[in-house]
Amino acid sequence: MDIEDRIKEWEEKVYLSWVKKRGERKKEFKTFSGIHIKPVYTPLDVKGNYMEKLGLPGEYPFTRGIYPNMYRGRIWTIRQYAGFGSAEETNLRFRKLLEAGQTGLSMAFDLPTQLGLDPDHELAYTEVGVVGVSMFHWKEMDMVMSGIPLDKVSTSMTINATAMELLSMLIATAESRDINKNVLDGTVQNDILKEYIARKNFIYPPSPSMRYAIDIIEYSAKYLPKWHPISISGYHIREAGADAVLEVAFTLADGMEYVRKTMERGISVDEFAPHLSFFFAAYSDIFEEVAKFRAARRMWAKIMKEMFNAKKLESMMLRFHTQTGGAELTAQQPEINIIRTTLQALAAVLGGTQSLHVNSYDEALALPTEKAAKIAIRVQQIIANESGAADVVDPLGGSYYIEWLTDEIEERAWKIIDQVEKMGGMIKAIENGYPQAQIAESAYRIQKRIEESDLGKVGVNMYYEPEWIGTTEIFRVNPEVRERVISRLKKYKQERDGMKVRDSLNNLRKVAEKENENLFPYMIDAIRAGATVGETSGVLRDIWGEYKEPSIF
Repeated sequence: MDIEDRIKEWEEKVYLSWVKKRGERKKEFKTFSGIHIKPVYTPLDVKGNYMEKLGLPGEYPFTRGIYPNMYRGRIWTIRQYAGFGSAEETNLRFRKLLEAGQTGLSMAFDLPTQLGLDPDHELAYTEVGVVGVSMFHWKEMDMVMSGIPLDKVSTSMTINATAMELLSMLIATAESRDINKNVLDGTVQNDILKEYIARKNFIYPPSPSMRYAIDIIEYSAKYLPKWHPISISGYHIREAGADAVLEVAFTLADGMEYVRKTMERGISVDEFAPHLSFFFAAYSDIFEEVAKFRAARRMWAKIMKEMFNAKKLESMMLRFHTQTGGAELTAQQPEINIIRTTLQALAAVLGGTQSLHVNSYDEALALPTEKAAKIAIRVQQIIANESGAADVVDPLGGSYYIEWLTDEIEERAWKIIDQVEKMGGMIKAIENGYPQAQIAESAYRIQKRIEESDLGKVGVNMYYEPEWIGTTEIFRVNPEVRERVISRLKKYKQERDGMKVRDSLNNLRKVAEKENENLFPYMIDAIRAGATVGETSGVLRDIWGEYKEPSIF
C-alpha cells in the first residue's frame, strides 16, 4: 500500500471514526488569516523540489534564513521602541534599556515631529512629547544621544514624512563629536507608501514624497555605507487590519516600487539593494507567522533575481525587523499580554528575524513603564538563552504543515501582487484605493470573527472577568515637558545665525522646485545651520503642497 492509500485509509477508518465518537472543538479550523487547516499534514502536502524551494541557510532562495548559521553566531538585535516627552527623559530611558541588555536603539517621535510641525505650532500643542520624543532641532538629537556612542550603537528611527530631517540631525550630531557619518549604523523607516495605505502620517502628495524617499536611498548608497535608508514596513499594514497574506503582498509590492524608482535614477540594483530592510509584525498564530516570514524571504529573493536581475546574493536577502502585535494587546487583564508577546517573539525567532522589539504588557493602556519595558527585554533574553530556539537554524523547516502553509501564503500573496502590477504598480494601486479597501475588508472579517467567538481572545470573548479591577501602573508624560520644550525652541532660534538659516532654507527651496537634484545635501546644510523640522517641512509644503486623501468607499 502506497502512502496516499495509507493516508486515505487512516482518514476513513481512524480519524473520522474517532471524531464521530468524540467530536471536535470547532466545525472548522482556520489560521488567524482564515486559511482552512486540515487535521494533519503529510509528505503529500509538500510540493516541489527541496533544493529549489528551500535550499540551505545562507543560500538562494533564503527560505531557511539569510545567514548560514543564523543565531548560532550571534542572536538578533534586541531593540525596545522608546521615546517620550523631552530629549532628557528619552535619553534616561535609553540608558536604562541599554543597561538592561538592549543591543540597539529604536527611537519613537511625537506626532508633531512626524508631521513636520514645531512644538510651538497651534496644531502641535496638545501632542508635544505624547507618543514619542519631541525632536525639532539637531541639538535635541544630541541631547537624546548624550553619553551614547553613535559609532558603536545601532540606531533605528521610526520616521517617514520627515525622515530626511531626522537622519540629518543624527549626522549633524555625529559631526559635532568628530564622528564620520560613514560609520553610522542603523535604519530610518522612510516608507511613505505604507503611510498612504495604512498609517496615514503623510504630508506631501505621493509623487514628491517618493522623490523624497528615493533621495534618501540614493544618498545613503553613496555616502552612508552602513546605513539602511528604508525599512519597508508591513507592520503598520498588519496593525491596520490586514491578515498575514495581505501583509506580505503589500509590503513586497511596496518594495518593488522603491526598487523601480531608485533604478530609474540610474543606480544599479546591486549598489543599493543590499541596504534595503523590512519590518513585519508578529502575531500569536505561531505557525502562520513562521510560514509568513519564510514565504516573504523566498518571494523577495525571486523578485530581486528574476524581476530586477540582481547579481549579488546580498541584494536578494530579505533582512527584517519584527515587532510583536500592538493590536493583539488587550486592556483587559493586561498582565497576560506578557504571554502573548512571548509567543509572538518566539514566532519571530523561529521565522528568522534579524532584529526584534517586544511590546510591553501595558501598552494597550499607555506608554510603557520602565518595569514593563524591562520585562519585554527579558522575554527576548529568555528566548535567546533558555528556549533552545536560537540553537538550530530554521528549527521548524521540514514540518509538513509549515512547508504547506509557507507555500499557501506565497501562492495567495503572488495573486495580490499580480493585481497590483496590473494596476501599474503600488502608487497607482494606492491612488485607486485598492490596498486600502483590501485592508478595510480584512479588518472587518477579523473583527467579525472575534465578535462571533470564532477567533478566540482570552479576556475579551472568552475567560472574561467583568469584576477585574486594574492595578496596572499607568505611565503619563509630565505636562510640564511641553513648556520646557517650547522654551528651548525659542532659545535655539534666538541664538542661531538667522542669515545662515534663511540662506540654507532658500537653497532647499530651489532644489525642491527642481526634479533632478538630490535634496539630502541641502537638507543636511539647513539642519546644520540650525533650521527646525517645522521650517524645512514648511519649505517643502510650500513647493509640493499637502496631500488630502480621497474617499475609497
